[in-house]
Amino acid sequence: MNVHRPKVEYFDVASLTNTDPKGFVRPVERYRVEPWGLYMARTADHPQFHYMESWLLPELGLRATVFHYNPAHRRDQDYYLDLGEFTRIEPKKWRSVDHYLDIVVRSQRETILLDVDELLAAHAAGLIGAAEAEAAIQHATAAIDGIAKHGHSLDDWLATYDIELTWL
Repeated sequence: MNVHRPKVEYFDVASLTNTDPKGFVRPVERYRVEPWGLYMARTADHPQFHYMESWLLPELGLRATVFHYNPAHRRDQDYYLDLGEFTRIEPKKWRSVDHYLDIVVRSQRETILLDVDELLAAHAAGLIGAAEAEAAIQHATAAIDGIAKHGHSLDDWLATYDIELTWL
């Protein structure tokens, strides 16, 4: 397994840019700030998808993303959740630090945890501390449990926190 450092990304609301983990600065079409999170929508030059929408949810340690896949690369998923640390570092600038774990939500059907091996390998390599790894596991467990208890509905689970995600 190729172990990598945690992916760090920046969201600059004032300049309408998103700096991806590789350092590429990308234009953002829309940001929206809510008391519980940050929404971003932008085009993508990825071979599998052409557009992405994400909500950073700091209190839950989650980033919820809807990828708009190109026809040949469609996936059976409604939401892709990244676990990590999502913080407002300046009044109009946010940072995300990915903590390796991911969750795929197939609404009303299933919720699947991914990349446990990546988290464990990164921790063993000293790339993520015990506290961060434990937080990722706790947030993932809470999300999977909550989403499953609400019929595998991310929206219904988030409503229990008075969070309503909107998408294009």
